[in-house]
Amino acid sequence: MKEELIDRLRADLIAADFNTATVRGVLGAAAEDARLRGVFAPARRVLHGLEPTRTGALISLFLLGGTVREEQIAHALSDTGVAGALELGLIERVEHGCRAALSLNPVEIVDSQLAEPARWWIISDLDDQLRTGPARADHVMGVGGATRSLIAQAPLASEVDSLDLGTGCGVVALHLALRGSVVATDISERALGFARANARLNDVRGIEFLSGSLFEPLQARRFDLILSNPPFVVTPRTGEAIYEYRDAGMVGDELAATVVRGSARHLRSGGTLLCLANWESPWGQDGLERVRGWIAEAEEGLQPGGLAAWVVERDRVSPARYAETWARDGGARPGTEEFEQLMEQWLADFADRRVAALGLGSIRIRRLPDEAALPVPLHHVERAGGAFSERPGDPLARAFDTAINTVRWSDAAMLECRWVLDPGVAELREHRPGEEAPYSIVLTAEAGIARRVTADPLLAAAMGACDGELTLGQIAGALATLLEVDESAAAEALVEGVRELIWLGMIEPAPVGGRVD
Repeated sequence: MKEELIDRLRADLIAADFNTATVRGVLGAAAEDARLRGVFAPARRVLHGLEPTRTGALISLFLLGGTVREEQIAHALSDTGVAGALELGLIERVEHGCRAALSLNPVEIVDSQLAEPARWWIISDLDDQLRTGPARADHVMGVGGATRSLIAQAPLASEVDSLDLGTGCGVVALHLALRGSVVATDISERALGFARANARLNDVRGIEFLSGSLFEPLQARRFDLILSNPPFVVTPRTGEAIYEYRDAGMVGDELAATVVRGSARHLRSGGTLLCLANWESPWGQDGLERVRGWIAEAEEGLQPGGLAAWVVERDRVSPARYAETWARDGGARPGTEEFEQLMEQWLADFADRRVAALGLGSIRIRRLPDEAALPVPLHHVERAGGAFSERPGDPLARAFDTAINTVRWSDAAMLECRWVLDPGVAELREHRPGEEAPYSIVLTAEAGIARRVTADPLLAAAMGACDGELTLGQIAGALATLLEVDESAAAEALVEGVRELIWLGMIEPAPVGGRVD
């Protein structure tokens, strides 16, 4: 895409006030919410009742899949012009006017570095609801839910060298450019073309785009932060058209394994990888344990204890549900011959490899400095399906940091520490009528990932006392006397409870004098 035309397009979009807030203001909340669900009729009715405007023409053209007369496009994109929009590939001529050939979406991205969401325009191939048929094999996606989830979970960091592994339309690279220099790679030249255009369109500098598969174009380069939403979808190798944005052409979940195994040599000391992935659970095996094995393989060649990892399985689905999701994603619909054929291919592939379930989640890996290598591996895997908070990146990163920093502490050191409960932690007690003692005590937290953990009276009381004033050992002694239990047993139980709550983001050492060495 010509840079001069991209610059003209940027000027037109600014002049037309084509952004998420204006679109919602024009259409109204109900019609805009329906549009975001792929239901366009309410928004079209709203526009039909309004006087024609530049913003309205762009909404109809790019967001509602409408046919717009050339004179309206010429007015809305006065600097770019109809000819310029055609040359960029944004529109195509049809009977009675033009329609969108590519998606051009205003987006808002919540970023932990910014007080307000980042507001960008993203060019990509047509979204599912705007296409009239299946996606092309080299389809380039726009900003989907997975991408937003990856960005939201990213650790808070600034002035870092970052890698966007498998950049697609480039939105993750735009996000990383807020933090420093960025390298963005992709095997798809078409994707790199969109990513370069989007960087130019949003006036974002400092991104180096490299062509190649995964880590291949990087040679020996290392980074402080790697983010990746790679083409991890488990796809049967049966001759089905490969969608590059979701399928790397590997058997099963080998793509995710390859990303994990190759990450360590491209992380600087103290650097972090965060990637989204799917993994298989064959009969008799737990998929999370398979991921743990990938991490152990990534650690080979490093000093023992050189990697810390945190794997979170957000969902676990059956082979049939997984196959249905991705058959629909490519444009096939239930009841059609194409859909049934795709389902059969997927289910046969899973049956041949005895896959019983598939996990969907994230993998976070930290390369520890040699002098900080852990005495035992810290490869924590868990299932956590609670909702993400609005800005989960910072609390998730803090929990990971706290777990890494405290894993080498002895029980005695844990007891000598003064701890602080996160202010967002709440306690829920349930009582039977007429009974003083609760039959259920649950601690809840919303920051990062929404959590619920059952607590006994000892742990609940101890957490209420964790305000940084007393050590955990002092709290254990006082509660042992109050509850008439053995002090050493109380101390042991509290240490175990605190170690669990660290991973839940509920507790961390007091900032000053938190640990007595």
